[in-house]
Amino acid sequence: MAELTEITLTVSIVCYDSTEQELHTVLKTLLTSLAALSSSAIQLSSTIYFVDNSESHSLDLQQFDQFKDKLGSVKAELKIVKGHGNIGYGNGHNLAIKPSTDKYHLILNPDVELEPQCLIEGLTFLEKNADVAIASPLALSAGGARQYLCKRYPAVSTLLVRGLFPNWLKVFFYRSMADYEMHDLSEEFSSDTVPIVSGCFMLCRTENLHAVEGFDENYFMYFEDFDLSLRVRQFAKITYLPSMKIKHFGGNAGRKGFKHFLMFVKSGFRFFNTHGWRLY
Repeated sequence: MAELTEITLTVSIVCYDSTEQELHTVLKTLLTSLAALSSSAIQLSSTIYFVDNSESHSLDLQQFDQFKDKLGSVKAELKIVKGHGNIGYGNGHNLAIKPSTDKYHLILNPDVELEPQCLIEGLTFLEKNADVAIASPLALSAGGARQYLCKRYPAVSTLLVRGLFPNWLKVFFYRSMADYEMHDLSEEFSSDTVPIVSGCFMLCRTENLHAVEGFDENYFMYFEDFDLSLRVRQFAKITYLPSMKIKHFGGNAGRKGFKHFLMFVKSGFRFFNTHGWRLY
């Protein structure tokens, strides 16, 4: 872009008993990516919300004192929203989404690291493509393996295999897993044929989030990102943008214990009852 473009961005990070190291890492890489915008044609001001759903302890801005020097170079303000208890993932993000008047909104997990050029790539793309509501990145695991954040509409059988089966048994279902996880997407070229994207990182046009009133707060955890994707995609595009890169350290519900599995099942029933059942 030849001329200087002034835009605004809100970032929401919902925390639940997150470690100090985890929060420092996500903030450090986020600020580094924001600072990189100074070399682009984008002039950005941003507000970063840490929405603290923790019940056993609460965040304190003093934990982030070491980053205040960086804040001066990126026009960013840190805010902590706390005291509301564990109100759920989507509800927590809505505390920052609904009052926002900024042009863009980044929905971000605390277990994510941003590559330095991540936001330059994402915001430049959205500025040039007004018909795109959400951009989803290329994600790698801690070990460097590719993660698949883009999904096709799920079947119940696929989710059960993915969440419950041991790795040796999943091999027999590789073709259906690969189709569901959109393994056919390129690591070089973008695609706007994506139905569903993961909520660990969603770079969004705020007006599109407002149009669907944000996350459905009837989901406490799991499937709220699937539901949001499908509702937004009814009137705008969702794009996979591999030039926008992150690392993601999250796992799936099947590895987090029985309580998480029950939450997964409950949210799954709501999702399929809303959007339609596909058994296999």
